[in-house]
Amino acid sequence: MENIISLEEIVKNYYVGTVVVKALRSISIKIDTSEYVAVMGPSGSGKSTLMNLIGCLDTPTSGQYILNGTDVSKMEDNKLAEIRNQEIGFVFQTFNLLPRYSALENVMLPMVYSGVSKPDRIIRAKEVLESVGLSDRITHKPNELSGGQRQRVAMARALVNHPSIILADEPTGNLDSKTSSDIMDVIDQIHERGNTVILVTHEKDIAQRADRIIRLLDGMVDLDIINNKAEEVKSD
Repeated sequence: MENIISLEEIVKNYYVGTVVVKALRSISIKIDTSEYVAVMGPSGSGKSTLMNLIGCLDTPTSGQYILNGTDVSKMEDNKLAEIRNQEIGFVFQTFNLLPRYSALENVMLPMVYSGVSKPDRIIRAKEVLESVGLSDRITHKPNELSGGQRQRVAMARALVNHPSIILADEPTGNLDSKTSSDIMDVIDQIHERGNTVILVTHEKDIAQRADRIIRLLDGMVDLDIINNKAEEVKSD
């Protein structure tokens, strides 16, 4: 199977005055098309930095990032924005929904930037909301929805542009255990339909749903095996 993501010797440094903060230290990771990967690690391990790089929200200090055959390592911001819109759907812990917009309008929003006509935006948004079990809530605003329903809206929004990759950053972090399980069932279904899924979580039972677990520690890949089916990717 081909790699959809290839990170080679990725370094990311941040500069605070004269102090250099080494967030990622020569990380090399490959992720296959349609693979389901969980990323774990303690606070400060580099999880968020890694997800920002994979999601084309940031670029590395050095190293190479090939995304679906395209080198995005040194792209300008406007080109990165185009790649993000085409290739990646984001699901966040805090949902990031616009409070004055209905579920339908929130899901339609990414298609505005893709140049999709309004009638087609409405049709597609209704389809994806139905696919996540929210066809009866399309006119509701976020404050009229439960936490689990808001996360389903966020997942529908992530799916609406047919991205290759879904990046889910602690998607169950604000939910109770029953709702978390329901949301993870939806993410499992998204993966089964062919999307590559990369999930950041601190919960082992959530991570164990993935095909593989990558654990970060101090900006590097930790080689500890978390469970029997987890095959850690070695950093150079």
